[in-house]
Amino acid sequence: MVDRLAVLLSAGVTPASAWRHVGEAEPDGAVRAVASHVGRSADEGVPVSASLRQALEHRPFDTAGDGERHAVEWAQVACAWYVAERSGAPLSECLVSFVAALRQADAARREVEVALSGPRSTGRIVLALPPVGLLFSLGLGFDTATVLFGSPVGWGCLVTGGALVLAARAWNGRLVRSAVPSASVPGLRLELLAVAVSGGGSWQGGLDLVDEACRDSPGAGAEDDGGGEAVLELSRRAGAPAGALLRAAAAERRLDATTAARSAASRLGSTLMLPLGVCVLPAFLVVGVVPLVVALLSSTAEVL
Repeated sequence: MVDRLAVLLSAGVTPASAWRHVGEAEPDGAVRAVASHVGRSADEGVPVSASLRQALEHRPFDTAGDGERHAVEWAQVACAWYVAERSGAPLSECLVSFVAALRQADAARREVEVALSGPRSTGRIVLALPPVGLLFSLGLGFDTATVLFGSPVGWGCLVTGGALVLAARAWNGRLVRSAVPSASVPGLRLELLAVAVSGGGSWQGGLDLVDEACRDSPGAGAEDDGGGEAVLELSRRAGAPAGALLRAAAAERRLDATTAARSAASRLGSTLMLPLGVCVLPAFLVVGVVPLVVALLSSTAEVL
């Protein structure tokens, strides 16, 4: 959608009309509602960045799938638009550069999601071991259900096994979440600073503007993405274009983040074995084996 906005703006369409046209091309949903709100507000003279932030304050993506990621991405768009508005940089060129960063970050997230599909499936299958153990003992003809649900030993097994399974689920979920990249674009502050300096203002003014944009949109996730001052100093000493150096540094940040995310996804296959050994296998023994042993001893005692 941001790419479409850039094309329309480069063709001379006003921002209000661009948002309205792009919104009308979207299916019914949160994105169309946000774009329509921004288009109407822009027609009334409200800056696009302000109306976009206002729309995000109503949390339109809460009911959508992966709504938090969508909200963060749109907050980043609001940041970029705000910097372009205040710096006087050409909006279409800024959006083209920014959408390239968005796409690269999104491609990295999708690649990691694909890599995580196997470990996720393994985790779900492993969590089914305790119920499978119970069904296995029932299939052997032992009355383990009576032991589990009709004796203090069985109740203790159920409580212990259930607690272990819940702990394993929480542990697995935390491991998977730690391996999934965030919705923030790595190097976002550097990209915003490149936009700010392309408007012709001073470097210090650009730094202040980017800090202001990130402070006003905390969901954008660029507060701790520093390094712009060092790149500007390099540009000053070498006499090289600051915008090109800033975008190169931002691309390097995205490459580093992608490598780190891939490494985390590859390690997940082995780290998911920790909940298996610590929680799932003991739960399997408690729910599937202990009742079987108790039922076997009970039947042996009755025979004797």
